[in-house]
Amino acid sequence: MANEVCLRNFDQDRPWLLEQYQSAGGYEVLKRILREKTPPEEIIEEVKASGLRGRGGAGFPTGLKWSFISRNAPGQKYVVCNSDEGEPGTFKDRDILRYHPHLLIEGMIIAGYAIGATRGYNYIRGEFWEPYQRFEAALEEARNAGFLGENLLGSGFDLELHSHLGAGAYVCGEETALLESIEGKKGQPRYKPPFPAHFGLYGRPTIINNTESLASIPVIMEKGGSWFKELGVENSGGSKMFSISGNINNPGVFEIPMGTPFSTLLEMAGGMKDGRKIKAVIPGGSSAPVIPGDQMMELNMDYDSIAKAGSMLGSGAVIVMDDTNCMVKVLERMSYFYHEESCGQCTPCREGTGWLYRVVSRIENGKGRPEDLALLDDMTVKIAGRTICALGDAAAMPVQGMLRHFREEFEYHIEHKKCMTGS
Repeated sequence: MANEVCLRNFDQDRPWLLEQYQSAGGYEVLKRILREKTPPEEIIEEVKASGLRGRGGAGFPTGLKWSFISRNAPGQKYVVCNSDEGEPGTFKDRDILRYHPHLLIEGMIIAGYAIGATRGYNYIRGEFWEPYQRFEAALEEARNAGFLGENLLGSGFDLELHSHLGAGAYVCGEETALLESIEGKKGQPRYKPPFPAHFGLYGRPTIINNTESLASIPVIMEKGGSWFKELGVENSGGSKMFSISGNINNPGVFEIPMGTPFSTLLEMAGGMKDGRKIKAVIPGGSSAPVIPGDQMMELNMDYDSIAKAGSMLGSGAVIVMDDTNCMVKVLERMSYFYHEESCGQCTPCREGTGWLYRVVSRIENGKGRPEDLALLDDMTVKIAGRTICALGDAAAMPVQGMLRHFREEFEYHIEHKKCMTGS
C-alpha cells in the first residue's frame, strides 16, 4: 500500500494482527482526530485535496462524494465499504482484507466520523471466506481495544461496524444493488436519483466506497492530501494497486504511483511468459475495452491516458494476453460471464447479453455468418446506456473493443470456420 508508515516493522507472517498494525503507527491518525476533535469539514477537504478517486472502477472523486451528505441532518447515517470485488481479473481488495484489515477499519472509522455516521457495513464477496474471517477477527480486536462501539476512546463519538457476506452476485458490486442485498432484498440496482448520499441504506444518507479507497484514508490524513496527490499525476492522484494476470511470469498485486508506464508494471510482473509477443491488454477488468499490446506499451497507468486510448482504468485489473490467444474465444468467455450475471431487471441487458453470447459463440464454433459482425455492432449500441446500472455497458464494451481492434480475427473465423491463431 501507499501507507508505508503502516507497513514498516510488520511481522510479515501475521500482518493482520492489531498489535502489528499498532506497532507500525496504526490507529494513531484516528486517535489524533478524536483527541483534537478535528472538524469533519477539514477531513473532507483533505480527502478532496488528495485527488483520491474511487478505486473500485468508477473513479469518482472520493472527497466530493463525502461532501454530498448533509452531516447535520437528523437521524442515522451509514458508511458502507464495497468489498464485493466481482470484476473478473481483480484481486487486490482481497489482499487488503487478508493482510491489512485494520487499515480498512481505521479508514472506515475516519469516514464515518467525517460524515456523521454511527453505523457501518463492509459488504464482502461471498467467495471470500478467508478474508471474511480475517476481517471479522480484526473487528473484534478493534472493538476490544476501544476503537469501535460507544464513546470511542472517550471522545463522545460512537461507531459500530459489521460485516455482510454476499452470495456471489456480480451485480451486487453496483452500489445500490449492494444496499438492496444488505437490506435482505434481491440484489438488483435501484433507479437513481435519489442517490445513496440522500437515500441510501434503509432510506438513510449513505456513502459507499471501495476497499482500497477507504484503506487509503489513514495515510492521507497522516501525511496530507497534497503529499498523496503528488505521488500521482494530474487528475489521477496518489498510488494505486493493480492486479495483473495472464500470460506473464509473475502475476500478482503491485502498488505503483498513478502515471507509471505500463511497461514498468509489466516488468515488475516478470515480463511475458516464455518470451512471447504481447498481443492485447485489458487494462481495467473484463468490462474495459481491450487495447492492442503494442499500443499499450506506450501508455501510462492513469485515468486519462487509458481513456484517451479508448478504454478505462476501471478496477485496475490488468489482463495480459500473448499471441497464442484467440480473441474470439476470449470474447466468448467474457460474453458468457455477463449473460450469466445479468440480474434480469432491464430488458436490454437481460435479452441483449444472451444474444451477444450466442452470436459470439456461434462464430467461435464455426457457424458464424458474415452479417454477424454488423449484428454485434448494432446490439452493443442498443444495450449500452439503456440500463439502470452499468452491467449492460460492461457487456457491450468488450465486444466493441474486440471488433474495433481485432475484427480481422472474427472475419477469419467466419470465413474459415476456425481460429487464425491455431488455438
